[in-house]
Amino acid sequence: MSKPLGGPVRALLAPLTRPSADHTPLLAQASRRWVRLLPYVLATAAAVALLPTGINVLVNDYGVDAGLAAALAITQTVPLVLAVTRPLPAWWTIGGGALLTSLLVLSTGHGATAQGVDGPWPWPPPGLVGYLLLMLTLALREARPTLIAVWLVTAAGSLTLSVLGLGGGFGGDNSLLATVLAGAVLVLGGALRERAEARRLLTEQEHISEAERERRTLLEERARIARELHDVVAHHMSVIAVQAASAPYRITGVPAEAAEEFTVIADGARESLAEMRRLLGVLRSEESGGEKAPQPGIDRLAQLVETVRRAGVSAELTLAPELAGDPLPPAVGLSVYRIVQEALANVVRHAPGAAAWVSLATNDGSLLVTVVNAAPPARAESLEASVEGTGQGLVGMRERVRLLDGRLDTGPLPDGGFKVAAVLPLPALSDTRSDDTRPGGPAPEEPDGPPAQP
Repeated sequence: MSKPLGGPVRALLAPLTRPSADHTPLLAQASRRWVRLLPYVLATAAAVALLPTGINVLVNDYGVDAGLAAALAITQTVPLVLAVTRPLPAWWTIGGGALLTSLLVLSTGHGATAQGVDGPWPWPPPGLVGYLLLMLTLALREARPTLIAVWLVTAAGSLTLSVLGLGGGFGGDNSLLATVLAGAVLVLGGALRERAEARRLLTEQEHISEAERERRTLLEERARIARELHDVVAHHMSVIAVQAASAPYRITGVPAEAAEEFTVIADGARESLAEMRRLLGVLRSEESGGEKAPQPGIDRLAQLVETVRRAGVSAELTLAPELAGDPLPPAVGLSVYRIVQEALANVVRHAPGAAAWVSLATNDGSLLVTVVNAAPPARAESLEASVEGTGQGLVGMRERVRLLDGRLDTGPLPDGGFKVAAVLPLPALSDTRSDDTRPGGPAPEEPDGPPAQP
């Protein structure tokens, strides 16, 4: 009969023999140093306050020898400092001291007759206060099975000592009170610990979700940029295919071997175009599946600025003379347009009514793109619906600049405005396409010599 009962009892009390491997002090995660030191200060203050009180109560109310009373009081108070990092070993020490104290008082027969003062049984008041403080540290650090085992041992010990002390002349039985208070403190501390743990896990999950959102945003922006660059690359591949296919008809006296080589080149270009279309089918989402319009360049910036003006933003465009006619490579021109578009869209969203200035200039082989806006004149209703950006803000700007090996500088200005400045490497403008190489123009002729280096 005892064997079936012994298994559950051992399983229930097993957590008491396996203290937590985590010895991190209470409030160790706090950012302020004084908060991290607070548990040690409170534990030390409690030990200092309860030690002389416990000695005095044991000597005067229970008739215990002064030296023995001091030793017993030390075992029930000093381990409170240890409980900040190792509450379960502290519980063994304090609980053992409390048990020895009760047994000693019981064996000597002292109680209410010691000095004519009624002494509660089996918990002296200072010992009970220290024990409840220990329960709080346990509840804040140990798992629920350990807390249940601690409470069961406390209840069993208190009730057993209460039965042993019947008729001993003690002032009052506080075993039930100690059991109820210990249980209440354990429940309260455990609830606080579980709530703090739930908040910590929620915070971690929010950080993970935010990182996933940022990663998804970046991947979506990269896919959108790839879709746009597809049109640019497809145009060049189309030009190659047209040039190769028409070369035998445009150039007289082409040998048969050369004509066959041109045919192979044209077939390769057409196959590349087909592969790119299949790649685009993977990248293009349902919402963008119908996008067929040519990709814009800096020649569309004036139209973009005019659209922003209609949205209520006083915008000005300054274009360097050497950039007239959009001599930029298509990929660079597209990125510049999108950067300016997103910057102006942010002005409409976040600084309605503020003046904005767009500037494009060249310097030492680099293209300088600057969009600056002043502080909004007053609080006004957002006009974000009046102009559209790419929807990804600074993420898209940074990704475009990174793909072109450039630099991006964004941030607020001292006067309350905002600045977006991009520096993009730029090949020599004479090496880039002319107007005849744009979609719809004639195929470019092969240059006589190698292109000039930037």
